[in-house]
Amino acid sequence: MARLGKQGVFIVSAVLIAAIVAIGAIFPNRFGDLANTALGATTHYFGWFYLISVFGFVIFLVVLAFSKYGKIRLGPQDSKPTYGFFSWVSMLLAAGFGVGLVFYGMAEPMTHYLNPPFGDVQGATPEAARYAIQYSFFNWGIHQWAAFSVVGLIIAYYQFRKGQAGMVSNVLSSVTAKRPKLRRLGPVLDIFAVVATVMGVATSIGLAVLQINGGLHSVFGVEENMTWQFIIMGAMFVCYMISATSGLDKGIKNLSNLNLIICFALMFYILFTGPTVKILETITLGIGDYLQNFIGMSLRMSPYNGSDWAAGWTIFYWAWVIAWSPFVGTFVARISRGRTIKQYVFGVLIVPPLLACLWIGVFGGAAIQMELHSDAGLAQATADNITSALFRMFDLMPFSNVLSVVALCLIFIFLVTSADSATYIVSQMTDNGSLNPPLLKRVIWGVLIAAICLTLLSAGGESGLKGLQSAAVLSALPFTFILYGMISVMIKELRADRKAMLTALYRRHSETPVGADAFEAEELVDEDRYRRAPDVKNRRINPR
Repeated sequence: MARLGKQGVFIVSAVLIAAIVAIGAIFPNRFGDLANTALGATTHYFGWFYLISVFGFVIFLVVLAFSKYGKIRLGPQDSKPTYGFFSWVSMLLAAGFGVGLVFYGMAEPMTHYLNPPFGDVQGATPEAARYAIQYSFFNWGIHQWAAFSVVGLIIAYYQFRKGQAGMVSNVLSSVTAKRPKLRRLGPVLDIFAVVATVMGVATSIGLAVLQINGGLHSVFGVEENMTWQFIIMGAMFVCYMISATSGLDKGIKNLSNLNLIICFALMFYILFTGPTVKILETITLGIGDYLQNFIGMSLRMSPYNGSDWAAGWTIFYWAWVIAWSPFVGTFVARISRGRTIKQYVFGVLIVPPLLACLWIGVFGGAAIQMELHSDAGLAQATADNITSALFRMFDLMPFSNVLSVVALCLIFIFLVTSADSATYIVSQMTDNGSLNPPLLKRVIWGVLIAAICLTLLSAGGESGLKGLQSAAVLSALPFTFILYGMISVMIKELRADRKAMLTALYRRHSETPVGADAFEAEELVDEDRYRRAPDVKNRRINPR
């Protein structure tokens, strides 16, 4: 594997993906059953491991941000962020949430309202409503971004600070280089990341196509069939290929900014035309419940009553985000050049989760209030068909048709942005981490991903796609151990980086060379502050 050549990762990844898709297309039900069985066994035996790991990622990131390394920049120390804050956050949302938040922002709270987490309270009650918002905030909050953030931080550090290709194999090269038997694992790790990414992206795009078809059926009465799914996929393919030719700075950036503007417009419309005060109270209480029970929810399982709620929701989510972390993390790294570690951590761990909670609070809060006070039938509509539940809620509001069309446009743009981001990142991963992968390779991956979706839709529909989704999530278990290795290497590199920078800084201001541990962390990253210090010439070693 070490001698695959420049295009080896690309070729082997494409062949493996084609083989997996062929099996899924020929035997969709069998493939889905086997993948779901394997996933069920994994979440059953290793659910505790996923919970501890993701909680550990959160702790690691927060501690790192507040540590002496927090002011190190992801790039040269004098570099500035490549993208403004609004564009940065817009692209974060497009890569990490996309169409999922639009659909599940209302549907997940309604699902938990009917069937409360862990069966702690009776369903369809005010207590269940409070619980539904609390756990929806938790499932879409800080933890979901922790795995993305870890991978993105490490890739960005190596790519922009160390000047190396942003590949998983490069991060672990210091480990594999010392062990000849492990050197062959480099390309294997990259292929593993590519296959998991493409399978996850193809599944999400395929399911989103089904959801758009459901929305069109609800609003315009079109048939839910393969013909319309082919039309939707074709339109999406044309749009994201046009976006792909525009490059990252125009295509993805402009679409992401448009996404965020439409999101805010739709969210504020629901807020001010719905039960405004009740929605604001729901958000406030939900954030309070989320923060108050943060640690308890992070590690909660059911060893005594045998509830499988965590396995079906939280543990599945954590496995899914870990499986997706090579894709989202690499994209987040690509757009985060020039930010300090502290800016990066708090930007990624606070802003997208906060916006997600606001979205869920507005849409989920409005739906629950309608259900509690007017028996709107939204809970049952969600249970019957989750793809059209959002549009059922719009039917109860002013200008329902306009809202539905805007929501469909938002979902479609999110879908195009996610597909564009995916083709860019997969092309980068199969082009030795190049920041500007060739357009031809992006087009090839775009065609392959579209072909995968259409093949599985035509062969097995939703069952085939979910089988592929389960297979992708299975990759989360081994990749979690890879993440531990990447974190260990990152810590060692940060220590060496800080020591080298402190030594260089001191030597610029003192004729007496001393060890790097003479100074505080602020001096590492703030040379002006160091220069202004009155005793700069008299600093002496203060061993730690």
